[in-house]
Amino acid sequence: MQKPSIPKGTRDFSPEETAKRNYIFYTIKEVYRLYGFRQIETPAMENLSTLMGKYGEEGDKLLFKILNSGHFLGDMSAEDITEGNSAKTANKISEKGLRYDLTVPFARYVVMHRNDITFPFKRYQIQPVWRADRPQKGRYREFFQCDADIVGSDSLLNEVELIQIIDEVFSQFGIRVSVKLNNRKILSGIAEIIGEADKITDITVAIDKLDKIGTEKVNEELASKGITQEAIEKLQPILLLSGTTREKFSQLKEVLASSPTGLKGVEEIEYIFDKTDLLSLKNELTLDLTLARGLNYYTGAIIEVKALDVEIGSITGGGRYDNLTGIFGLPGVSGVGISFGADRIYDVLNQLDLFPENFTYTTDLLFVNFGEKEAAYLLPAMQQLRSAGIRCELYPDTAKMKKQMSYADSNHIPFVAIVGENEMKEGKIMLKNMETGEQKPVTIQEIISDIKNY
Repeated sequence: MQKPSIPKGTRDFSPEETAKRNYIFYTIKEVYRLYGFRQIETPAMENLSTLMGKYGEEGDKLLFKILNSGHFLGDMSAEDITEGNSAKTANKISEKGLRYDLTVPFARYVVMHRNDITFPFKRYQIQPVWRADRPQKGRYREFFQCDADIVGSDSLLNEVELIQIIDEVFSQFGIRVSVKLNNRKILSGIAEIIGEADKITDITVAIDKLDKIGTEKVNEELASKGITQEAIEKLQPILLLSGTTREKFSQLKEVLASSPTGLKGVEEIEYIFDKTDLLSLKNELTLDLTLARGLNYYTGAIIEVKALDVEIGSITGGGRYDNLTGIFGLPGVSGVGISFGADRIYDVLNQLDLFPENFTYTTDLLFVNFGEKEAAYLLPAMQQLRSAGIRCELYPDTAKMKKQMSYADSNHIPFVAIVGENEMKEGKIMLKNMETGEQKPVTIQEIISDIKNY
């Protein structure tokens, strides 16, 4: 008989792992709600017409497509199947696909519900997405995204608020991070003033490697992309910007003096720094001109978050986009959003041992089962405890004491209650602290206060 398995790039989560993941989702969700974001959910599958063409050619290949139900080959001729046009064939046998991210479904949602939505619309969404990628360490075919977006407002106060949210979430997790900030307009301005506006992607891909390979190698890569020596020389003062953030702004304004787009980018980013200076952020906020996340997508601020104490990629990212809903025929809706990488945050919390201990157990108190008479005595007592919010369970079988204690150990249950003849006579319960080994006779009320103060 074949052993059961799960598809590559997907995972099962044990009760302990699920509790840890819920801690991450719960923390992020509560901070989103503190800032007035409201939750929506969209279906796991969308029409392919919604998804196709929104992520570029590579993205289209990574969409999981769903076969039409019923006799899906019924309307197809032998030629359709054999002619080798896989895209055309796919269209005939598949009309739906699993969502690839939460942003395109959100854009579709805004367009479909625009008459019911009050703008600005602040939504958050924590749901799984699917990508038919090659699975490897840290890259899965099914994973969760934790997005928050504000659409229908151009105000840069939204960016300031998202930076506060990032700061608050990582402070609650106890993870030290660096929040890096850039602006797409500054990157466009740089490409413009060195006379290579059409090579913005090549330029940003190269300068993105500055801290890894150094200035000389970056210049070599730029030359290999056909960027002129003159342009590379003009770029040097930008690559070598130094000093405080304010000093960098002054230098940028000089360098970008002939580019209105570039100056607008500096003005926007300076505004964000001015406003965050009024707040006591717990993590550092830095200007990083090498930052160029998803260039075709963002039009203003670009945000990326790195953990300081663990070697891992970006753990949160986001930015401003000017035309989220244009792809569905509703132009001019500007938005800004962020997405927390739950899987990477999980790895960081694990490596730094930052998960709170009591988050992983589900039961506070296990009652040992000595027999029918004792069980009948305990059922009403447990009902009283549960009403007071104490999570408790009765071992279902009258097994050996050792087996019941070992069950409590394996499930990290901190307290065990023992009730025999004597306890029933006295109306007491023998409460054992599994960590210290201490045990004492107590009343129901005492159990409630002992466990709540644990």
